[in-house]
Amino acid sequence: MRGSGMFTIDFQYKGLNLSSRFPWKIGIVSFMAFPSMMKGEGDIPGFFKKIGSDPFFELFEVCALTEDRWSQIKPLLAGKFVARGLQPELLTRKLDLNSMDSMERAKAIDYVKEEIDIATRRGISNLALCSGPDPGEDLRGKAHEILVKSLKEICGYAASRGVTILLENFDREYDKRLLIGPTEEALDVIRKVRSEHANIGLLWDLSHAPMLSEDPKVLRNAASLLSHVHIGCTKEFQGKLLDTHPVFYTPGAINTEVEVSSLLSELWNIGYKGMISFEVRPEEGQTSDGIIAQAKAALMDAYRLMLLQILKG
Repeated sequence: MRGSGMFTIDFQYKGLNLSSRFPWKIGIVSFMAFPSMMKGEGDIPGFFKKIGSDPFFELFEVCALTEDRWSQIKPLLAGKFVARGLQPELLTRKLDLNSMDSMERAKAIDYVKEEIDIATRRGISNLALCSGPDPGEDLRGKAHEILVKSLKEICGYAASRGVTILLENFDREYDKRLLIGPTEEALDVIRKVRSEHANIGLLWDLSHAPMLSEDPKVLRNAASLLSHVHIGCTKEFQGKLLDTHPVFYTPGAINTEVEVSSLLSELWNIGYKGMISFEVRPEEGQTSDGIIAQAKAALMDAYRLMLLQILKG
């Protein structure tokens, strides 16, 4: 039996005592909340025992895990949704799905296919990835074509295994500097892939919006293509924007409950039925438990703001 997941907000409006249940299931990017996990370090079963027993969460996004680690944590996630995030490996290993070098592109595709096989064996049906680096304006059009070709091959392979691919868009100017990129371009790529394969959707991350000069209104064109949402913050440090996912209220964290509230309003307006995950990472002097609690508080405050805006018309 799945956990209760969604929380309820009790509040007052014009003398009325009102109550509203949060309408979306909530997840967490486990390897950001517990960053040592990406190196295979720390008490990984203990991490999952802690968050797996938290009824607030119904989805856990996981990084690469050995078979031994998977066998240890699998019982701790019984009744929960699990998704696999390939973005850290694609970025750190410099695997490029839009590479102009056919051998490099094939290497990236083969890696994703191997991970699809692993996910299939583990009963994981959602796998998130990202594009490769932006080659610059002159080669951007060609890189888009190559990325579409790669994703069509990947989605064809994934479809026969019951796996859905999520394309996450990142910044193109500041930190990761990837091809995809602005949300409208991500949607264009997904539409082209969907001309042959239905098992692909957009993963949109609030923490990337400031670096893309976007806000949640961009999702108004994404209703039928949006598959998952991350909630987090851009980091502003010494005049630079960084994709380090600080938790809300951390010095330099750009997004607040106001931006989260705007995001929730847009999701409500477009009829989004998917899940929402926190992607937050502890900084020096912070703990995983602490940032998770702060993220929960920000989401609750944001939902209260959204409800008040709806009531005020």
